[in-house]
Amino acid sequence: MPNNHTQQRLLSVYHTLEEYYGSQDWWPGDSPFEIMVGAILTQNTAWANVEKAIGNLKKAAYLGADEIVALPLPDLADLIRPSGYFNVKAKRLQHFCKWYTEQGKYDRLSRFGTSSLRNALLSVHGIGPETADDILLYAFERPTFVIDTYTRRIFSRLNILDGDLPYEILRSIIEGALPTDCRLFNEYHALIVRHGKDICRKRPWCESCCLRPNCTFSID
Repeated sequence: MPNNHTQQRLLSVYHTLEEYYGSQDWWPGDSPFEIMVGAILTQNTAWANVEKAIGNLKKAAYLGADEIVALPLPDLADLIRPSGYFNVKAKRLQHFCKWYTEQGKYDRLSRFGTSSLRNALLSVHGIGPETADDILLYAFERPTFVIDTYTRRIFSRLNILDGDLPYEILRSIIEGALPTDCRLFNEYHALIVRHGKDICRKRPWCESCCLRPNCTFSID
């Protein structure tokens, strides 16, 4: 079970990052469905590439579940080409949209309990825990904490948590230690991504890090 020390350290990191970077206003997207599409396309690529792919879908008037389902797979792959792995992602996106439509889209899915909705998302081919939690947190505004490479790296370097722990164990520890607050989880994940991209990289810029005073990795 998480202890008060873990909670204090996690909240301290959050407040330090928030003070340094300010509000991140995540997730970029004009609708919950666009957020879901972005969560699927962002797998293994930079967000700038996802924006180009979504821009293509918008320009072609295909940014809708019914439109994506009806679109021939090669045409969909061509539209999302900037996101990389476009053939695989086209299949995943179309498969998700078929499921999404069959389930009654956002109005019906939003009535699911968080645990039931998470299990339903995980049952869709190509939707793993991180993507499911992105969708839950940012499209459905459910308080679930997203675990990604940056989360593992930062909390491990700060010696708060073992970054090699399985996804569900890490998620459980963090959610158990923090107040159950969707806005907190939303901002915290966004701040972690910002810090992981800008400073706490594989080869980090420790001299510019606002977390450096408490970082064992930096001291070493």
